Amino acid sequence: MQQITRAGEPLDVAGTLPAKGQAAPAMTLTNTDLQDVTLDTYTGKRKVLNIIPSVDTPTCAMSTRHFNELASNLADTVVLVVSADLPFAAKRFCGAEGLDNVETLSTFRHPEFREAWGVALCNNSMEGLCARAVVVLDADDRVLHSELVSELKNEPDYEAALAVLS
Repeated sequence: MQQITRAGEPLDVAGTLPAKGQAAPAMTLTNTDLQDVTLDTYTGKRKVLNIIPSVDTPTCAMSTRHFNELASNLADTVVLVVSADLPFAAKRFCGAEGLDNVETLSTFRHPEFREAWGVALCNNSMEGLCARAVVVLDADDRVLHSELVSELKNEPDYEAALAVLS
């Protein structure tokens, strides 16, 4: 069991975040068209997974906006924003914000993603949501970078995540 904090209070996180050099765990998530997608959906592309609790929180909204801005400069790369948000809410958020360089994916049908990817908040009031993390994959789904953000209210290290794509 890993731990992070939320406003300094410890939160348990189940699973183990994929480490640099590992093959990415399998995943199935649901997109805004209510279609299930897997890593194979993005074959041949590098992937930045911005894993967040919910786009309806300030830090998550900020990181989604920031990755949307950065994504426009990334060749052969898709930015996937993963949360427990329903696809309708994520689509509404991106539409209202004019975000078209990120794809939002939901764990609502596939909660197994959270533990398989080491981001399952558990044993606390946030159970069922994802911890904040960034995992960058190459086109062959090997992990180039991974960060489990130690304080839930903090933003990820954008520069470190994107440096591996240069």
